[in-house]
Amino acid sequence: MTAPSMPTPSWGSPLVRAPGNGAPTIVHISAEYSPFARSGGLAEAVMGLANVQVKGGANVVVFLPLYRTVRDFAPDLAPLGRPITVDLGYRSEEVRFFREVHPPKGPKVVFVDIPSAFARGGLYGESGRDYADNARRFALFSRAVLDAIPRLIAGPVLVHAHDWHASLALLYMRSYAELKERYANTPTVLSVHNGGYQGHFSPNVLNECGIPPELFTFRHVEWYGLVNFLKAGLTHADMVVTVSPNHATELRTASGGFGLHEVFQWLGNRFSGIVNGIDQSVWNPATDDQITAQYDDNDPSNKGRCKAALQRSFGLPQRKRTPLFGFTGRMVKQKGLDLLLSSHLVWNLDAQFVFLGAGDPAYERALTALAQARPRHVGVQLDFTDRLEHRLMAGADLFLMPSQYEPCGLTQLRAQRYGALPIGRRVGGIADTVEDDATGFLFDAFEAPAFDRAISRALARFHDTNAWLPRMKTAMRRDFGWERSAERYAEVYRRAMDLAEQRS
Repeated sequence: MTAPSMPTPSWGSPLVRAPGNGAPTIVHISAEYSPFARSGGLAEAVMGLANVQVKGGANVVVFLPLYRTVRDFAPDLAPLGRPITVDLGYRSEEVRFFREVHPPKGPKVVFVDIPSAFARGGLYGESGRDYADNARRFALFSRAVLDAIPRLIAGPVLVHAHDWHASLALLYMRSYAELKERYANTPTVLSVHNGGYQGHFSPNVLNECGIPPELFTFRHVEWYGLVNFLKAGLTHADMVVTVSPNHATELRTASGGFGLHEVFQWLGNRFSGIVNGIDQSVWNPATDDQITAQYDDNDPSNKGRCKAALQRSFGLPQRKRTPLFGFTGRMVKQKGLDLLLSSHLVWNLDAQFVFLGAGDPAYERALTALAQARPRHVGVQLDFTDRLEHRLMAGADLFLMPSQYEPCGLTQLRAQRYGALPIGRRVGGIADTVEDDATGFLFDAFEAPAFDRAISRALARFHDTNAWLPRMKTAMRRDFGWERSAERYAEVYRRAMDLAEQRS
């Protein structure tokens, strides 16, 4: 794991010391963190928030499992302290902790090494199937982090857990006698990035995950006869945040709460929504070195060169005035692929469509068949790269986002910055970040005809330069930086600290 000459330090030197102003160190516990481990928006969201918090003067430590993918980005790791033994349920595991030998400026990242759980090919599963022991894998991770915090961080902390994978950390803090005492004054926050993924497991996992059996009730972790990890976090957190205000409203409804709407309602004013941000120094067409030609809102003329390059990349004819629609994301039902594939206009319009991403094999096959049926109008690339995503945003005129649900979404934020106006369903963060007929085009019903009507409205504007150019420039001037979101999180943290003080 490390060079033989590198000594293993004792636990006597903390990784972080609390600042003298009494502010706590912010501890993020996450199953993903960009660039080390990424399957969707979670990795980028946690990284973006942590980075802007450091820029604001906070001490920030991120705990992440030591997956195999970590070594692709951090080949040289140094040990942090001695191995520890984590007792969970009826088994014990040796756990080690590592950091980068030459870490960049920013949050300090601690990799939690549990080889039996994370030395595998995937993050959550392989070949389209989840690992059978995911419950114990992430329970071990959560428990190990709680034992590592006092060894690595001197002074008070605020624990910010993300999604179901880290939710048990909050349960353990309030359920185990030694942890209840250690973390009695510790404020906790849970972020729900995607409420559709909750960590449902058989009650058989109670013992192996060290969940006290008396908590298997509807008030704590029980959910329709199953153990629900996300519910465990919701019922034990001081404050809960989801990733857009509109999605916070949706989660409180029977139709949008994924079976947990009553829990979100019960949280009352301890639950809120904060829109994610993007790194606007990375997603900036004026400085982006991954696109064919740079441009800005004052002079977007080079977007035409980017469009021609994108057409070439996807094997499409270079047609300047033909509208070019882009889509990038996981090819799963949530992203509205059914609407795209049943859209009359997608199949018949004299326009071009480019699709980038991978996911459900059925959708991959259907899109490939669409491209074969319309080779001059449709291009598909299943091998996602960051570079190609940048080029897609720069070259597309319009961006397709007909999501079934979308807690926040990041691609519509990037698209607007690049002057690719989104056509999106009025759900979650799309509704919060796209202004209809100003920076994009929204529709309501999850039906192909409603989607097609939004496309038609967009095309009416696109073919009128006097109408299109002002809308494109307005979209490019939108501020989607993390700074505003970080201010909102700071307010949530203050409330969590007040609640922790009242509890103590």
